[in-house]
Amino acid sequence: MQADRAEPLIAIVDDDANVRDTLSALMRESGFDAVCCPDIPAFLALGDPPQVDLALIDLRLRGESGLTLAIHIRERYEIPIVMLTGVGDEIDKIIGLETGADDYMIKPFNPRELVARIRAVLRRYGHGTTRPSAAPDQEIAFGTMRLDVQSRRLLDRQGEEIPLTNAEYRLLEYFAQNPNRIIPRPELLEKLGSDMQRYVDRTIDVLILRLRRKIEAVPSKPVHLQTRRAQGYIFQLSPV
Repeated sequence: MQADRAEPLIAIVDDDANVRDTLSALMRESGFDAVCCPDIPAFLALGDPPQVDLALIDLRLRGESGLTLAIHIRERYEIPIVMLTGVGDEIDKIIGLETGADDYMIKPFNPRELVARIRAVLRRYGHGTTRPSAAPDQEIAFGTMRLDVQSRRLLDRQGEEIPLTNAEYRLLEYFAQNPNRIIPRPELLEKLGSDMQRYVDRTIDVLILRLRRKIEAVPSKPVHLQTRRAQGYIFQLSPV
């Protein structure tokens, strides 16, 4: 993070010049600064360490893999990473810790959502953490916590943010917007956009465990995010 620069600097790594121009304009319109890199060598030429606040990397670089760059960054620097992927790419590998990606977006994406995701990732790294409070109708309260759907944040009783990965946030938001209803695993997986046949058990189970550790007073005895054996999961806004 660069203390002498007010705007976060986003490195855009994409081999499509039109995409780079579009994303660069979007970043500047959203209060960021941007530097464009057509390939991995161009990013590496930014310095050691690169003087950027976040790397926005396309998975399918011409003749290269964006995952290679993501792993390189994570092994050496504390720079947050957001991946851009196409439909059909192996999203679970991008979410996983082995790649080091903090978040991902599937093309084509909503520009406002991409900006919101970037802001959320930067907040987790301590950059630009001050945000206006959400209006009451933009929050979902449960127990002692509040889910701010505008800024994509989970807040505790004191208003402090509880960090969530993108997948954790998306799952929690879906539960909170569909309370008191048993939701089967295939529906949850479809919401996450993963390959149902290969990843349903592992993906959902791991995310449920992670969420319970963050929202339940006693994760082994959940009062909000409960299992209904052979049926799915149910989310209670208020303990029964």
